[in-house]
Amino acid sequence: MARGAEKEGASGERARYWRYAELPGVDLLHAHYVRKAFARHTHESFVFAAVTEGVEAFHYRDELVHAGPGQIALVNPDTPHTGHAGVPEGWTYRTIYPDAEIVRSIAADTLALRGEAGFTSPVVDDPYAAQLVVGVHRAAEEGNALAADSLLRLVTARLLRSHGGLVAPLPPRSAGARNAARARDVLEAGMVEPPTLERLAADLGTSPFALLRAFREAYGMPPHTWLTDARVRRARQLLDAGTPPAEAAAAVGFTDQSHLSRHFTRSVGVPPGAYRRAGHGPADLEGRRGDVTGARTYKTGPGPAP
Repeated sequence: MARGAEKEGASGERARYWRYAELPGVDLLHAHYVRKAFARHTHESFVFAAVTEGVEAFHYRDELVHAGPGQIALVNPDTPHTGHAGVPEGWTYRTIYPDAEIVRSIAADTLALRGEAGFTSPVVDDPYAAQLVVGVHRAAEEGNALAADSLLRLVTARLLRSHGGLVAPLPPRSAGARNAARARDVLEAGMVEPPTLERLAADLGTSPFALLRAFREAYGMPPHTWLTDARVRRARQLLDAGTPPAEAAAAVGFTDQSHLSRHFTRSVGVPPGAYRRAGHGPADLEGRRGDVTGARTYKTGPGPAP
């Protein structure tokens, strides 16, 4: 059955982030945003976002792109991107976050692509594929596991055939790229008490500005932004394992739960408590709303400013 949590803002914004137990490895988001602005962030999963109303604008790497009705925003794992309204009335979309292994297994099965398969375009104009994404949501909402799984595989194969390929990253070659990779490892291992940029650069035998430039070229964001994103991703893993939000905040280096909540919401779209209650952990849910088993409605203020 579907478990979810819905957050509704005073400006009419609403977001339901949930997981359907019969579709493992896939998260779902159905949202309408007007003032919401997603900070630059990444996902460990793929993103298929079918826009049904309005326009979403987002920075994909260094390019500003737009997706409207009948189009799908496609984001590969570990690819920096943002998200905000492209028109005054905002945008509505249904998003699928399939685990990377699911997409790669479908690529191997349907296209004989073996390796780091992914997508070559951030926006696809394909109304039929967009309908398939919506169909996955509706099948999951109705508890139709066969349809949800089938439609997920159909839309993934279709998108891979039209805009897919092998996207294996090239290994670092320059000294700057190697320093960036080493800096990332240091930050990931010490995210609770990270070094200053000056200390990090000195330990790597380079200058702060050289490291800053190399890191941005390698990962699409400066070290401090990457660290915030890494903390949110680690916090999601802890929440999935049942860790309470306050403990997750401390474990990844945020000052407190409100600090985690602010950054988590700007990357994921709902607060960590709502995320955990949406089927990402053993929390006992209460109440029902519509066809959502165990859902709660969250009424808060509008999303954070850009």
